[in-house]
Amino acid sequence: MVEENAAGRRRPLLPVGGRTALQFGYAATEPVTIVATSELSRVIDYPARDMTVTVEAGLRVEELQKLLKNEGQRLPVDVAQAHRATLGGAIATNTSGPGRFGHGTLRDYVIGISAVDGTGRLFSAGGRVVKNVAGYDLCKLLIGSLGTLAIITQVTLKLRPLAEKLQIEWITVDALDRIDDALAKLLASQTRPVALEVLNPKAAWQVRSESQQDLPTDRFVLCVAFEGSEREVNWQAETLRNELARSELAESTSLAGDGAKKLCKALIEYQAASDDPLTFQATLPPSQTIEFVAAATEAGIALQAHAGNGVIVGHLADDCSSPEQALAILTPLRRLAERSGGALVVHNCEPEWKLALPVFGTLSAPAGLMQRMKQAFDPHSLLNPGRFA
Repeated sequence: MVEENAAGRRRPLLPVGGRTALQFGYAATEPVTIVATSELSRVIDYPARDMTVTVEAGLRVEELQKLLKNEGQRLPVDVAQAHRATLGGAIATNTSGPGRFGHGTLRDYVIGISAVDGTGRLFSAGGRVVKNVAGYDLCKLLIGSLGTLAIITQVTLKLRPLAEKLQIEWITVDALDRIDDALAKLLASQTRPVALEVLNPKAAWQVRSESQQDLPTDRFVLCVAFEGSEREVNWQAETLRNELARSELAESTSLAGDGAKKLCKALIEYQAASDDPLTFQATLPPSQTIEFVAAATEAGIALQAHAGNGVIVGHLADDCSSPEQALAILTPLRRLAERSGGALVVHNCEPEWKLALPVFGTLSAPAGLMQRMKQAFDPHSLLNPGRFA
């Protein structure tokens, strides 16, 4: 279809998987033809002993995880709305969540990829074995490309074993500077957390409600997650408590078993766009995270920070009712992020708001290089025209 279209009418194309991230980027500049990938859902090869799997890109992430669980394995990347999200869509948006601190992102797990470019040419990169270093790293190029370079059709992933135990420490703190001190200690700790999350009171209340756990939410919250064997997790949790004993933290609650799983899911799902007027993601050096959290909290934003990575997700309050209001709130925060070499990207808002908002802010990548890549993969600009800056 793509090849025929490129040779004929050249209609703009919109690759669609689970439709969980269609709001990312700018709206299409012209009417588009949807190319649905959800029927591409086969498992091509699963040599479990090699801890790799090759699947078609339309497979739902939840279905993939169920398959891997039967072999005691998993793809340790957090994907919100996994029952809808497809693997190809997760790769195209480079989605991740709290576990990126300990496990990394999809860039660390995609070792092979197949895709169709804007002219209909099928190409592949990488392979089905972990030790594969041949050729250009087109895998990483397509990850996060928002479907503007090619339509991903198949992917090979490396896997990890399922963890025996998950435990989360929910630590409430009176002041942000104490969280900053605690994070500094954690980064030099003997423990190895898989997640370091900071929630302001608004976000903490929402996560508590979603997880249906009895947790304090009247202060800032530091969530520290551990995974591993029973012995490993118990030792790390005890060591954490000893290391933070002098940090004057207000209260600590430990969750394991179903409680930890429910809380973990709520933390993953919190970053998904909901009915909030606007959702954004900021990335900046981890050392600047708490300063950004303080400024955003002062602006009335509900905020979740992957504090170990400097990735922050914010939801604007319901009383933000116009793009002008949103711009006034976001502009100082974007300046704060960009001042330290970071960025602030709008993930979700009303389509008409995007006409007045700089969705991607100031691009750090050279525009000429990006245009040359687009020209090489999609010379007629048929894939998601206008979606990226």
